[in-house]
Amino acid sequence: MKDLPASVVGVGVDIVDVERFAAVLERTPTFVDRIFTMDESANDAGRRRSAQSLAARFAAKEAVAKVLVRTHGLQWHHCEVITDEHGNPNLRLTGTVAQAAEALGINRWHLSLSHDGGHAIAYVVAEGDIR
Repeated sequence: MKDLPASVVGVGVDIVDVERFAAVLERTPTFVDRIFTMDESANDAGRRRSAQSLAARFAAKEAVAKVLVRTHGLQWHHCEVITDEHGNPNLRLTGTVAQAAEALGINRWHLSLSHDGGHAIAYVVAEGDIR
């Protein structure tokens, strides 16, 4: 079967104030476990990621939710920001988030994270095959 061309299904972006996010982490110690998987919240050395790094990952989850639009019932842990062997961020979707993406015909995601000047930003592009 011939490969079908891909089409952009949606674009999402989110920005997080790192200082305000760090205050949430300090004030609510259970926040990290509620929002992030263990793989997301720890670096390669097994230590908790910095507030800056976690803020970027939180922004990625929010950006994905903006693409999916109907977010009722989605589980935070079902959208995971993982890092490949080269240090590039990628998305791993499971459960409720994977089902929502599939319902929209999304089968590929592109993710970019950045942080500077006290802000963390995530940008996602969702693609699906043209039918």
